[in-house]
Amino acid sequence: MEISEKNTYQSLLPLFCPKSIAVVGASRNPKSIGYRLLEAIVTNKFNGTVYPVNPSAKFIYSIRAYPEIAVCPEKIDLAIISVPALIVPQAIDNCIKADVKAIILISAGFAETGKEGKVLQNEILNRVREKGIRMVGPNCMGMLNASPDISMNASFSITLPPFGNVAMSSQSGALGLAVITHAKKLNIGLSSFVSVGNKADISANDLLHYWENDSDTKVILLYIESFGNPRKFVKLARRIGKNKPVLAVKSGRTKSGIRAAGSHTASLASNEIAVEALFNQTGVIRANTLEEMFDITAILSNQPLPLNNKVGVITNAGGLAILCADACESENLVLPEFSETIKSKLRTFLPAEAAISNPVDMVASATPESYYKAIKTIMASDEIDSLIILHIPVDDSDSDKFFNSINSAVSETRNTPEGKNKPVVGCLMYDENFLKSILSSSKMPLYRFPESAGRSLAKVVKYSAWKNKPLGVLRDFKDTHIENARKICLNALHERGKGWLKAKEIHELFSAFSISLPESGITTNEFSAAEIARKMGFPVVLKLSSHTIIHKTEVGGVYLNLNNEQEVIEAFLHLKQKMALLNKSDEMDGVLIQKMLMDPVEVMIGMVEDNTFGPIVAFGMGGIHVEVISDICFRITPLNDLDAKEMIRSIKGFKLLSGYRGHPAADIPALEELLLRISKLVEEIPEIKELDLNPVFALAPGKGCVIGDARIFVSDKLSIT
Repeated sequence: MEISEKNTYQSLLPLFCPKSIAVVGASRNPKSIGYRLLEAIVTNKFNGTVYPVNPSAKFIYSIRAYPEIAVCPEKIDLAIISVPALIVPQAIDNCIKADVKAIILISAGFAETGKEGKVLQNEILNRVREKGIRMVGPNCMGMLNASPDISMNASFSITLPPFGNVAMSSQSGALGLAVITHAKKLNIGLSSFVSVGNKADISANDLLHYWENDSDTKVILLYIESFGNPRKFVKLARRIGKNKPVLAVKSGRTKSGIRAAGSHTASLASNEIAVEALFNQTGVIRANTLEEMFDITAILSNQPLPLNNKVGVITNAGGLAILCADACESENLVLPEFSETIKSKLRTFLPAEAAISNPVDMVASATPESYYKAIKTIMASDEIDSLIILHIPVDDSDSDKFFNSINSAVSETRNTPEGKNKPVVGCLMYDENFLKSILSSSKMPLYRFPESAGRSLAKVVKYSAWKNKPLGVLRDFKDTHIENARKICLNALHERGKGWLKAKEIHELFSAFSISLPESGITTNEFSAAEIARKMGFPVVLKLSSHTIIHKTEVGGVYLNLNNEQEVIEAFLHLKQKMALLNKSDEMDGVLIQKMLMDPVEVMIGMVEDNTFGPIVAFGMGGIHVEVISDICFRITPLNDLDAKEMIRSIKGFKLLSGYRGHPAADIPALEELLLRISKLVEEIPEIKELDLNPVFALAPGKGCVIGDARIFVSDKLSIT
């Protein structure tokens, strides 16, 4: 039975908030998983009833045991199954007979082991879905809900972490448990944690649904090894991220997955590129490491979101300030020089040798009172949006005095109108034992090194900027003829099988989607080519037309700036002779004649279908520069209007498009519309697997853009692996 988006939250309540739990496979052996699970539930004072299920024992952990789940004295909300894989189907059937609402399947030996295990996993999945039972796992390490109202530890973790506003899903069970321990050390409280294992039923997407509606959860963390349904993830994360930040660590970032393919776009797009595009579009904060994830979480879980990217830095050591400033500016944070108003206030209590521009270096003689006054002064100003406090103790015995002074100033400014929207982070280079002792009372996240503070704050600033942007709109073009366009692709597949469309087919396809092409003509005769050029007006370009030769320039198939009919005839004959010498005469469909454009900016638009993420659209500088410079931005379809705007503005070459040093500006709205039409085209016609528009000539504002060359690969199956 398929669970609708509307009902997902309700379907997961028995997992997160059960009133009764049965441990199927509970054991008297303290080393067994069944014993550890029962022990974790009981010792962490689950607010409900728990029933050990074992046909060979009457009591386990001093609790009455039952031979099967159906004879437990009350209806079971949640069954935790830890038995050998081969008897899991029988355990599932028993749960179905007992009308169990949810299952955590701890047992391993399923899809992770190979073909036979996958068959067994699908078998049990079909059984639970048919009955509408939700299931975590198999091959997982359980889950927990740290809410005092529930207090459920149905995992391998020894103790519940402190209760807080952070929820986490981990595809790696062991790693997830290590993370729980780390979160506890950092005094980051968790609302809930789920080890999803093989994700047979419940995935990160389901959990996003739940945590979106969970009042205990304010921050969502994901450790992801693979995406199940990335297009659904885009929709969910984009919506949820507007209210709750989503952080992710995605493993598998190497280039080993880059594919070899015919188009520029396919050769540049990798799985990692797709992941980065997905996170950019959805506002998901990507952490490069688990450590960075928790560095960022420390800000999000207990600090306000900054309104902008201006940062103030206070220190008593210039070296720390330099390292911090470098890290901030490398991540697009700005350290503005303070106004004379702030400088005058700082001079009233700082020594003459102090630097007061920003960073504020109070020098080594700074006192606890200096920190207190400096924090209050700078936080009261509207010249910064965030504050980083750095301190190296000259004498460790004074660390507590400095910390108390800093902590008091931060706490007091948090309650003022000027300070309530400004996050404060600190790098206090104290003795490790002292740091541990103050962690729970600190009013700000604490970092061991200044670079970590700067980089973490930068990720939060970037998220805040994304959160405050309006939602994009999907354009619906009324002047498209989808069925006509798809028929062109299907006819080509029927005639020749998968491959590159001919120039004539591309013209017809784009016409059906109201994508304008330059005035052009296709012919197989040199005199006809000259006549087309004469009517078009000189100068013109003559190009090889071939549905098998992809890169025309590599065979010398492009002739530029032809100024009369004779030059067109000579170019045609020269090309024909060249193809004969290359033994490629049968690959020459003819020639394409186009009007020559003088000195336009060349860009490219491309698409490749990824076997996980679907169509990925690329935009960047065109011509030969696309692979040399690789100034390209990628996004996953469907593109909305904001995606198109950001793609164009995110490349370094945007300066050329906006008019740079006398170079004429380009018609940027026309490029945005072309991106949106291409997105619509590849969404509606799944047979299109690769597409390259290179170059696209960006004309002056109001003049549109012209597609100089187009290649489209079609297949009735996913052809890129």
